[in-house]
Amino acid sequence: MSGSVIVIFGAAVRPDSRPSETMRRRVTAAVELGERLGGGARFIPTGGQGRHGPAESTVMAKLLRDWGIDPARIEEEPTGTDTLSSARAVAVMLREWEGTVHPVSSGYHLPRCAAVLRLLGLRVGRGAAAKAGPGFSEWRWRLREVPALPYDAALALWWRVRGG
Repeated sequence: MSGSVIVIFGAAVRPDSRPSETMRRRVTAAVELGERLGGGARFIPTGGQGRHGPAESTVMAKLLRDWGIDPARIEEEPTGTDTLSSARAVAVMLREWEGTVHPVSSGYHLPRCAAVLRLLGLRVGRGAAAKAGPGFSEWRWRLREVPALPYDAALALWWRVRGG
């Protein structure tokens, strides 16, 4: 099977079970990417249940349906608790997939998402970065990525070598 899959990395759910603005922006970026890819892509929203509400993937799947995305094109990955576990679960889901995977996340996070998916053996195409919110100071979050990227990359390689 081939084609395109858009993997949307999770973001927080608010205490009232509504999506955070970051999550809304990521889903918007995913829908726009899907349109640029020709409208036939599958969507995999990721993320388990955090501190509040239902699983992040469930809230994002609802947002996708609200955008008019056919539910048959949405496959949730509700077990991931962080970037690496979400990417590993997606790699298992797409083990036989021969198409291209397009990650979607916030701009500061997108390079790590793409690198980890690639290291897990998926063919990664151009992703999409969600627009940053007003007043968002991305440099603080980019600093967090400095240790996170090599850490997740090493674990992803180890998992793949061990036959994960």
